Amino acid sequence: MYQGVRMGMNAKEQWLEGMKNWQGDLSQRMTDDVVEEAFWREHIRKHVIREQAAPHVKKIQTELLSLIEPGDHVLEIGPGMGTYSFAAAEKAARYTAVDSSQGMIGFLREEMERRGMAAATFVHAKWEEHTVSEQADIVFGVNCYYRMQQIDRALVEMNNAARRLAVIALTSGPERPHLLAIHQELGCNIRFQRRDYIHLTNMLYELGIDANCRILDLERTYHYEIEEQLVKENLKAIMDESYDRQAAKEILHRYVEPVADGGYRYTHRFKAALLYWRPEQLL
Repeated sequence: MYQGVRMGMNAKEQWLEGMKNWQGDLSQRMTDDVVEEAFWREHIRKHVIREQAAPHVKKIQTELLSLIEPGDHVLEIGPGMGTYSFAAAEKAARYTAVDSSQGMIGFLREEMERRGMAAATFVHAKWEEHTVSEQADIVFGVNCYYRMQQIDRALVEMNNAARRLAVIALTSGPERPHLLAIHQELGCNIRFQRRDYIHLTNMLYELGIDANCRILDLERTYHYEIEEQLVKENLKAIMDESYDRQAAKEILHRYVEPVADGGYRYTHRFKAALLYWRPEQLL
């Protein structure tokens, strides 16, 4: 980066603004640790372990694993249900997880033990408040940054904790196409996502970190048994209390395929971004 470049923006400020909902408020999950913990414990209760990852998850896994070497010590931030944890732990020599949810740490520890992955360490902490005692070869996090208000500190800690590479993976847009069509044709207010990888890219630059960016093309197919389920799931992002629901349903059906034996199929094409960099000596 050139020291004289000034982009005239504050990426952290934009990140924090995007953390708010469209009414300008922070949800309870963003500010209350007890509410967030309860959310994840309920998620664990309903979770069904799948041995085979969905195709879009598998594609992100493949990209992440290409950066890990068999002898590596890997540290993952916010592993959640272990979507990327087990594959990373299986390839690496050592695995460490840092998560703010005690419930998630317990779930992950039990599942790692069930799979015979003994070389795993678990730390219950908020990443942005945690200081590692030992560097890891790879430090990575996937979609785990959503409630980090001290996001600049979190990124600096990633940089400092990584011996060889720091990696951020975020799913991105475009959102399901019927939503944009409803917004443009009916004038409905849509609960579009307000943050994206570009905010973190800009923040890294402001911190003095030049990150590589790799864009992945992804696809996910949703299946619905009945129309009521299809409509409920795909119109809930409309914020207006009063709108032409029939017209919105007709727009939705443009993007849906009926299945021969009943039900509906909706294929959503979107992207993910991998931001990765070699640790910088920060000023």
